Amino acid sequence: MDWGEYIMSKRLLLGIDLGTSGCKITAFDFEGNVIASTTGIYETFYPQTGYVEQDGEDWWKVICRGIYNLINNGVNPQEIAAIGVDGTSWACLPVDRQGRLLRPVMLWLDRRAEKQAKWMKEKVGEEKLIALNGNPVDPAYITPKMLWLKENEPEIYANTYKFLQSNGFIVFKFTGEFSQDYSQGYGFHFFNMAKGEYDEKTADELGISLDLVAPLYHCHQIVGTVTRKAADETGLLPGIPVVAGGLDAACCTLGAGVIRPGQTQEQGGQAGGMSIQVDRPLIHPKLILGYHVIPNQWLLQGGTVGGSGTLRWFNEQLGAFEQQQAKDKNISSYEIMSQEAAGIKAGSDGLLFLPYMAGERSPIWDSKARGVFFGLSYDKTRAHMIRAIMEGVGFSLLHNLETASEVGAVAKELNSVGGAANSLVWTQIKADITGRTIHVPFSDHATTLGAALLAGIGVGVYESFDEAAGKTVRITRTHYPDQVNNQIYKGYYEIYLELYEKLKDSYQKLDSLTVKNSQLMKGD
Repeated sequence: MDWGEYIMSKRLLLGIDLGTSGCKITAFDFEGNVIASTTGIYETFYPQTGYVEQDGEDWWKVICRGIYNLINNGVNPQEIAAIGVDGTSWACLPVDRQGRLLRPVMLWLDRRAEKQAKWMKEKVGEEKLIALNGNPVDPAYITPKMLWLKENEPEIYANTYKFLQSNGFIVFKFTGEFSQDYSQGYGFHFFNMAKGEYDEKTADELGISLDLVAPLYHCHQIVGTVTRKAADETGLLPGIPVVAGGLDAACCTLGAGVIRPGQTQEQGGQAGGMSIQVDRPLIHPKLILGYHVIPNQWLLQGGTVGGSGTLRWFNEQLGAFEQQQAKDKNISSYEIMSQEAAGIKAGSDGLLFLPYMAGERSPIWDSKARGVFFGLSYDKTRAHMIRAIMEGVGFSLLHNLETASEVGAVAKELNSVGGAANSLVWTQIKADITGRTIHVPFSDHATTLGAALLAGIGVGVYESFDEAAGKTVRITRTHYPDQVNNQIYKGYYEIYLELYEKLKDSYQKLDSLTVKNSQLMKGD
């Protein structure tokens, strides 16, 4: 369909970012200016050790309320040209033929399927699966979760019509159509990363029918339009086109202006990581490979657990002083922490932090790893701890960048987004540690902007990804690495790497002991 005449009467694009802890919805004009934005949160449930769940219907309720908020704040539904949705990776959503969720969503943080991941390695072989899919076999991915359901909740598995992912579920709620975008395809280990198609032979080896997955769509491809039911629930008008959308990290990468091979997005959100754009599927067994939201382009990604969430933990648990200072000075407590960190020399006078607060993803893939302060002494202050946290996250970024370079994916400059990018001190620390220049676009809305741009390309607001990014992405500041600090950090980085290697056996012992003692306390 030619949407040319349709978009002439429109001026807005709606981007929806379905994050781990909450949802952001932003209305942009065609030049990328924020017209209005709203956020909402939903509850996360931890029913057992290793289980991390949410209610997908809670997502939809938050989205409905959020859109109503935008409309109440002046966004005219008649002016919305199209809608794009992004979502977190590896969310497992079994639905029936009517698209109704059959159980709570298993999030990417969910680790219950370790047995099934082990079975996959033994049955098919991890090397074979990596060669096909480009990704390691880990319980966080969707495939082991599907197998866990098959083994532990067979009735639900038998009643499942499709396994959707986060953005696919919301697209269904809007349109009534099932879809699977290319950028989230990597969550299925039977997805051929080079060909961009499901591999039936591998699925058969895993005992999974391809009937259980939705048809593939390019991320900017229109899946359907807003139904009357969805319009009634959201306040939107029926008939607004909705594109397939994609992975939050990939949409964020687009919203950060990464549209050409070699360009790299650095993510400083609740979790951290990096995404290097490549023009062919470069596979590293310790990294994550997926399609970019741009067709025939890929992202070699390093996804970490430790991002701005590490500093949030410090603020919530140990930051009473900073919170009081912030109240007195009428500024953010995070700004206070940045000021404190700025007063400490590079290397935090020998205090190091391992940011493995909930295990770690790439490149160590150790669910048992935990956060560590190393080098504490009486001369260390709260400011030392804050800077060490920032530096630890920077070291984890460098670890992923260096791992990517082993297969020829070299990131020369970074575009940094997420909450951490708002800190000049933290961004400079990352530049100094990595030795790379870091550009900061208008970062607070990079992810929703990426989702909105997909919608705009889908209906023809923009003729190309180049045009979309060129019209909307603006660099606000640039950080150049300090060469002296970079040399200082090289020595501490070596110790950072050594610490994990020396502690990894202890992590396993600690986990086993914790589980054992928990059972003793329960009387099991």
